[in-house]
Amino acid sequence: MRDFAHSISADARPSRAPDPQLERLLRRIVAIGLALVLLFPLARGQIPWLGWAPLWLVGMPLAAWWALHRFRLPLWHRDASRRRGRPQARRRVRAPRATWLRAA
Repeated sequence: MRDFAHSISADARPSRAPDPQLERLLRRIVAIGLALVLLFPLARGQIPWLGWAPLWLVGMPLAAWWALHRFRLPLWHRDASRRRGRPQARRRVRAPRATWLRAA
C-alpha cells in the first residue's frame, strides 16, 4: 500500500498543459495591469469601491495565472547541484566555564 505523502505527490502532478488562449489572456491582463500601476499614480492607491488597486490590477491576475499552472513552483534545484557533497559542519562543543573564576 502506498503511503499518504506519495499519493498526494502523485495526484498533484499536472495531467495536461493549460489552455493556451486563457494563458495568453492572463498574460495580457497582467501586462496591462502592470503598465497601469507603473504609469498612472491613481492605479497605485486606494479606490473606495475597489480597494487597493495594485492588488486587483497585478496581484490577482498573477494569482490566477499561477493557479492556471496548478500552483507549480519554479525549479530551483539547479542551484542545489552547485553545493559540495560533504556533510554539514558540526558545532564545536564549548568547554564548561569554571564557576570558581567568577568574582563575587
